[in-house]
Amino acid sequence: MSLKKLRRQIDRVDEALLKLLNDRGHLVEAVGRLKEKNKQGIFVPSREQILLQRLKSLNRGPMTSQAIQDVFNEILHACRSLQKKLKISYFGPEATFTHQAALKSFGPQTDMVPVSSIADVFAEVEKGRADYGVVPIENSTEGIVNHTLDMFVDSNLSICAEMELPIWHYLLGHSGEYKKGKIRTLYSHYQALAQCRQWIEAHLPGVRVVESASTSDAAKLARQNPRSAAIASKVAADLYELDILESRIEDSTQNFTRFLVIGTAIPHPTGSDKTSIMFSVKDRVGALHDILIPFKQARLNMTKIESRPTRQRAWEYLFFVDFLGHRSEARVKKALQLLERSCAFLKILGSYPHSE
Repeated sequence: MSLKKLRRQIDRVDEALLKLLNDRGHLVEAVGRLKEKNKQGIFVPSREQILLQRLKSLNRGPMTSQAIQDVFNEILHACRSLQKKLKISYFGPEATFTHQAALKSFGPQTDMVPVSSIADVFAEVEKGRADYGVVPIENSTEGIVNHTLDMFVDSNLSICAEMELPIWHYLLGHSGEYKKGKIRTLYSHYQALAQCRQWIEAHLPGVRVVESASTSDAAKLARQNPRSAAIASKVAADLYELDILESRIEDSTQNFTRFLVIGTAIPHPTGSDKTSIMFSVKDRVGALHDILIPFKQARLNMTKIESRPTRQRAWEYLFFVDFLGHRSEARVKKALQLLERSCAFLKILGSYPHSE
């Protein structure tokens, strides 16, 4: 078959796809009207997770499962916006990794609202000024984001979804000054500086290191001072018109950050879920040992356990635990009932689709 004929066939397939996409859009609009009538949420990560898993299981190629997921993620984002344009609060400013996580979770058709602190993200959602919020919770090399954990103590918001984002750091600045060796100041967020510590020591010895509120703010500062540089994202280079001086300078090649979507909804189970809880233990011998028993008996896989001071009394701690399973499952309910007997208090932070 000639190239011209093959391209004609591709054009016909594209036209069919366009019609099918609009057919899907009409159906989604009808779903949106029903949801509005029944006062149901627009963002349903459990449904989206099941849909993507089903499509990937049906895929026979030549497109890869990852390609199918990427394409349908964009379709889901576009169709969701037909039901309602969501307002998403995130720990900003624009071009931070949290901003990128928010875009990956909700797509560019949403109204993205950057705020200056993690506390402000919670406040925007709690007060109804945003539908959902996106916050960082942990990095694979630097550990937990304590500010986020602390916010869950007094907040009634739930975790609705999670996602992991590979974190690739770039040295941004002015190439002319960098080639002359005239960089005198390095700006970045403390997490980025920690994740690039070895590279900085090896390649920028003696340079003054200044912490900034975010990697995006660091890029903004570097733009103003030719003899400075910033560690930030590739997106920040485009936004602030900076040169990429060095690429992929993070010390670990397996550098990921996990982000949470927070809101008021409780996602339905998908069969591949995670539950997050927080609790404090009663002050007695063997208390910490006792809280592990219900998880073992129910054969629940704990993926994380963290402790934080209660800030109410010295040497009293809150524990944060993630485990695989959904709060609606019988074995999870039984484990939590047993756990509560050994706790001064217990709070479920959310059950949501497990990020793969």
